[in-house]
Amino acid sequence: MYVITGASGNTGKRISEALLAAGKKVRVISRDAKHIQDLVNKGAEPRIGSTDDPEFTKAAFAGAQAAYVLVPGDYAAANFHEAQLAHIHAIAAGLRHNNIPYAVTLSSQGAHLPEGSGVVLALYKMERALEDIPGLNILHLRPTYFMENSLGMVGMVKQAGIMGSPIRPDLRFPAIATRDIAEHAIERLLALDFSGHQVQDLLGSRDVSYVEIASTYGKAIGKPELPYVQFTPSDFKQAMLEQMGASESAADHMLEFIACMNAGGITGAAQRNERSTTPTTIEDFANVFSAVYKN
Repeated sequence: MYVITGASGNTGKRISEALLAAGKKVRVISRDAKHIQDLVNKGAEPRIGSTDDPEFTKAAFAGAQAAYVLVPGDYAAANFHEAQLAHIHAIAAGLRHNNIPYAVTLSSQGAHLPEGSGVVLALYKMERALEDIPGLNILHLRPTYFMENSLGMVGMVKQAGIMGSPIRPDLRFPAIATRDIAEHAIERLLALDFSGHQVQDLLGSRDVSYVEIASTYGKAIGKPELPYVQFTPSDFKQAMLEQMGASESAADHMLEFIACMNAGGITGAAQRNERSTTPTTIEDFANVFSAVYKN
């Protein structure tokens, strides 16, 4: 039995579908039954609840051989970090209570940092908390910046004719498509070929800049001169608060993350090699951006 948290998300859904297609028993966790109904229709066993509830996780993880776990980020939470910690403690309780032998986590680049990493600081604490569980073989996947993050700029492109964020225009950073994260997780969950405490960087096909991303996606939507604009932290925070419904706590954590990213700290410990390099390029993902833009 495999237990998949975040089963309706970009990685969890793909993982669940692949395990079911391989003939595995799969239990899928979601806070909303509607979001996982298609997985249930394919044979998954549903568990409806929140992974910040330790009594729920103790029951939901019962009988599992392996789990795929992630920590959701509630950007409306009054205290963003404390809300993440509640999920970490409950997930750890569920794994420990059931003596689950294997877990793959969705961690992040920057999870090696004990401070100053903003929205990924809790993932440093997640890795430590799960590594304290006796007998748990654990693989922490540390993907880089999601290509999907750029999809949030579609409205900006339509309304203002720009892409923009506080990330430096000259900063080159690795970027990954979430489908490549899922593919690696599927491979490792099917093989269960890890022991002890392991970390796997996942770094996309190459390092890119947002200027390059804007040009590439612009060509895909018929705007080859699409510019990228670096926003000030204060303007970005105001947009998070007023337009995205984020709490002040979440906005401050995001700005701390971006400051660390701009300084090179988030991906500073990453090791690019054949294993950490994944196939999807920004040229490939431009097709996804174009489809969202047009529809």
